[in-house]
Amino acid sequence: MTVGGAASAISGTAAGARRPGGRSARIRAQVLEAVRELLVEQGFDALSVDAVAERAAVHRTTVYRRWRDVGGLLADVLDAAGGDGWEPRDTGTLAGDLAAVNGEVEAGLTGEPVTAALIAASFRSAQAAEALQRFWDERYERCAVLVERALARGEVPEGTCARRVVVAATAPVYQQILLLRGGADPLLARQAAAAVALAASRGLFVVDEAP
Repeated sequence: MTVGGAASAISGTAAGARRPGGRSARIRAQVLEAVRELLVEQGFDALSVDAVAERAAVHRTTVYRRWRDVGGLLADVLDAAGGDGWEPRDTGTLAGDLAAVNGEVEAGLTGEPVTAALIAASFRSAQAAEALQRFWDERYERCAVLVERALARGEVPEGTCARRVVVAATAPVYQQILLLRGGADPLLARQAAAAVALAASRGLFVVDEAP
């Protein structure tokens, strides 16, 4: 689901995630935690505003008024995940940086079942799908620093597209875990990172912006 740290952020366990104080913030935290729990326990089809309100110990009218429906609840879970302070690690090489990202993605996808559940739910809810897209866009923006550092070190040429580099490096991890349901494969994660770093060094991810 995630690009480094995304899984733990979505699950509500990201180190450094910020939660403002106040009654409204507490209610939101209770409700979103209830959404995550119920989605994992019962799946999308059983998720309802009433069930969430009961699990969160919040009056149903409060939930309806603020989130309106299940789509609104799922979207807010995803939007809240973007508030963490995650940044990609600097290991000193592009291959190492990409391997670190893959390791975090792998750990999140295998250790936090809510991540896969939210991805699946996004195919059933337009609001959740839009929120997930916002989440990905923001995560890829944070990962742009990987290529910026690589460029400064002379590892990749000018014009290398950071988003394409990160997508190519992480795609095998998502396929292995989410599509093939094969579980974690740390060797595959490292191999994918190394292969993409090598391809990037040879200019395969340079984007020609000329008309």
